[in-house]
Amino acid sequence: MNRTILVYLLLVSMGCYGQPFKFTVTNPSAYKRTNELVVISRAEIDKHMIAGESFSFVDENNNAIVTQLDDLDKNGKWDEACFLYSFQANQTVKFTISNKSIDDAASLAHVRLRKKISDTAFGDDLVRDTMPLHNPPTDFSKQPLPLYLTEGPAWENDKVAFRLYFDTRNDKDIFGKTEPALVMDTIGTNTNNSYHKLSHWGMDVLHAGNSLGAGSLAFKVKGIDSVIRLGGGKVLSEVYEKSADGPLRAVFRITYLFEIKERKATIIDEISIWGGQYFYESKVSASGLPEGTELQIGMADFYDNTSGHFTINKASVLYSYGKQSENQDNLGMAIIVPARSFTSIDSLPREIVNVKLEYVHKIYDSYIIGQAISDDSPATYRFYTGWEKSDKQFSSKKGFTSYIAEQTRNFSAPVIVKWY
Repeated sequence: MNRTILVYLLLVSMGCYGQPFKFTVTNPSAYKRTNELVVISRAEIDKHMIAGESFSFVDENNNAIVTQLDDLDKNGKWDEACFLYSFQANQTVKFTISNKSIDDAASLAHVRLRKKISDTAFGDDLVRDTMPLHNPPTDFSKQPLPLYLTEGPAWENDKVAFRLYFDTRNDKDIFGKTEPALVMDTIGTNTNNSYHKLSHWGMDVLHAGNSLGAGSLAFKVKGIDSVIRLGGGKVLSEVYEKSADGPLRAVFRITYLFEIKERKATIIDEISIWGGQYFYESKVSASGLPEGTELQIGMADFYDNTSGHFTINKASVLYSYGKQSENQDNLGMAIIVPARSFTSIDSLPREIVNVKLEYVHKIYDSYIIGQAISDDSPATYRFYTGWEKSDKQFSSKKGFTSYIAEQTRNFSAPVIVKWY
């Protein structure tokens, strides 16, 4: 059972031995960080105090900090404590641990998977579910509602939302937002309200087709010319599991049993999103991949856009920008990976669709960034999106790329936690 504890600090309490337990968090970057996620493991806290099941943090100005405690391995005890904090450039902030808590806080992140229970309704949010083997894309001409709400898992924060097609496409998509509301519990429940049209909350802004959508996964294998999509008939099993669900961050994982080059590999895609950001973060681990396999992370290439690539400090970036949204206005997308694991940049050709789009395993219309991956070396990336209706800074290419460059510098210099 997910054990998330919401807390609000009133006073700084003393530690188990009569002294407050203190630590600092330093932003080593020359750029400010807004709503930075700070994560501290239980193992680290246990080195300094006996961690209970209800505690939280307060900063050096006695400001209350909402803290989330997540039981990620589902053993009945929390594994990580996290909070959001905004840092100035090169700032160091002192924190202490308190045992004061309350039971309510505004929700800034959410993940859900709901399955159809009738022709007109979806069931409750699922913690775990196995996708039907080779589940086909929804044929809306034959059924008004898909098997899953918005065709699969959806994750969101107050800035943006994403979804995964829980079928043979295994593609990711973007919902742009025009207001800071969590909406994915209701979007798609009413067939009279299409999320493909602009509404008061926003809309589905990306055309995915047979592309790699919004950070979907594929592989490049030695001896095979084409890029292999993580999807289609070679997926022998696909399991969704929710790990954490707000109020600050949401975490879930998709575990695949995937046949690749006549062998079976296990792929785990753990996705996180937290409040105040225009990205999600993915950690991809694998076992059983052929030696020398590269992870390929992609994004759609439709309509009018230009792409580019740059490396800043310890991170490499692939981006695109232009009038490529389904609202026919400006949309930027970017993928940031660690420079040490970056391998390549590629693109796949435009698909010629004469009458009606047919979903196929072959990948078209995509920009791709490559990353090294192996049994011993998981891959990490962030997928960003910036829709001009969400924020004015995304109404120009310069505004979007400047934002991505600043994010890249901060990605290269993570915050530093020190105990004293």
